Amino acid sequence: MPPPFGRGAAAPPWWAAAARWMLCAVFLATAFGKLLDNRGFAQALGDYRLFPAPLLLPLGLAVSLAELAVAAGLAHPASVRPAALGALALGLGNALLLSLTLVRGIALENCGCFGAFLARPLTAWTPLEDVALAALAVMAWRGHAPRRPAAAPGGSAP
Repeated sequence: MPPPFGRGAAAPPWWAAAARWMLCAVFLATAFGKLLDNRGFAQALGDYRLFPAPLLLPLGLAVSLAELAVAAGLAHPASVRPAALGALALGLGNALLLSLTLVRGIALENCGCFGAFLARPLTAWTPLEDVALAALAVMAWRGHAPRRPAAAPGGSAP
């Protein structure tokens, strides 16, 4: 019989738990990196040349708080699936934004992924990193699917 997890459900597979905690760590790091200097992150967003200047600071704060919410959601067993969907949306959205910037030929010294303090240039690999995060989100989501409680000895599960 599988060990209990949550409210009578079986534990998620090891690969789902690993994906969940890797995502949690990455989103926590990216959120804090951006929140430590939201103005610097807003400036990095401005370098993409997609958003109007008055929206950069609120957009930077919104992205940072969304990443923090995803990390918090991944840390709690009851909210892993919605948080994994949030991670999927952020990962695919970032990959799209980064890819569009590469196609437009805009060279960025700081992609903004970890805020202003850990500047990383935008390369062809950067969108693939976000696709990998999206794949981890799918793994976490699938592996934390609601499960039926195990049947009691001599009885059947509800």
